[in-house]
Amino acid sequence: MNTAPESDLAAGPVQSPHAPLPAYYRDEAEHQRFLRRIFDETASDYDRIERVLALGTGSRYRRMALQRAGLRPGDKVVDVGIGTGLVAREACALIGAAGSLVGVDPSPGMLDQVALRGVQLKVGRAEQLPCEDGEADFLSMGYALRHVSDLGRSFAEFHRALRPGGRVLILEISRPEGRIGNALLKAYMRTLVPVIARVVARRRSTSELWRYYWDTIEACVAPAQIIAALQAAGFEAVERHTELGIFSEYSAVKPGTSKPQS
Repeated sequence: MNTAPESDLAAGPVQSPHAPLPAYYRDEAEHQRFLRRIFDETASDYDRIERVLALGTGSRYRRMALQRAGLRPGDKVVDVGIGTGLVAREACALIGAAGSLVGVDPSPGMLDQVALRGVQLKVGRAEQLPCEDGEADFLSMGYALRHVSDLGRSFAEFHRALRPGGRVLILEISRPEGRIGNALLKAYMRTLVPVIARVVARRRSTSELWRYYWDTIEACVAPAQIIAALQAAGFEAVERHTELGIFSEYSAVKPGTSKPQS
């Protein structure tokens, strides 16, 4: 398996999706510990809260986004940041029995919640995928880009794991461009959502997770920088599709010959 050694992750300039958030962590070591704790602790609540607060990002939307990005029956998929399997579930329905899916996530707690038959689960980070070179026809990431440490290294790994002609889809929540829309989303995510989480969730830290979600959304780099980082990693046909001015779908293709249509 040709993955970069752990020491290489610190080499070269880092393209973080946002600056450190002192309310949660102060440096990269604390960042990794915080992420591991918060996702392990809240894993059992995650699907319950997501169903209440889906904001249009339910199963139908995820499936349509995968279709727009070119996922086909029989594809071999790597789902990075699989979490509890919300995106992977729709991908499995689209690729069918002839396809396969590998789910990667740094949180064992989240992986324990994945209930999808035939899916191979691996503990790993976007910056160092536990995947062979060119093993995937399609690579997906659902609402986890804000949690990586380095956009450039993550996208380089996405590029490595895809075969020539392979496709990538990254789903994210973006700040609305308008001031009023941004204020409304902030009030919803930063105030109302944690309150609902405290009522519905079984774990106290679940409301903290949803406050953290908004803070990463608010601090995240602009979509143009994400597009530029994908292009710098060697991807072509990089596009951003938006729904409701909030839900961003970044899609791109690794140069080379595509797999023939089945």
